[in-house]
Amino acid sequence: MDEETPLKPLFWVGSCLGDLKAFPDDVMDSIGFALHEAQMGGKSRKAKPLKGYKGSGILEVVERYDGDTYLAVYTVRFKGAVFVLHAFQKKAKKGIATPKAELDMIKRRLRAAEEKYKALQKERKL
Repeated sequence: MDEETPLKPLFWVGSCLGDLKAFPDDVMDSIGFALHEAQMGGKSRKAKPLKGYKGSGILEVVERYDGDTYLAVYTVRFKGAVFVLHAFQKKAKKGIATPKAELDMIKRRLRAAEEKYKALQKERKL
């Protein structure tokens, strides 16, 4: 990545930033690094397409720590910006599927991100 390439701005939708700050420090650092790579225009080796959104620029970072699983979902769908859509600790004890309530939250926040992106474009801030 070119050192002169500016970082894409990072936007937090809803309570994502506060939710991420509640994670253990090691988890927060790992997810933060993955988001920084996205801001630089790259993709972390820990990021993968969110199931059901393949090819749409919706990615998840999964971190396991001390027997728990933490997820952060973000999108690089919008030119010149990264939006963090959700950060949560997975509570389900069986199965690997993301719970429906969490997927619904991601959908709502994706719509909010789309609206914010359109407003920023209209204001010529992106």
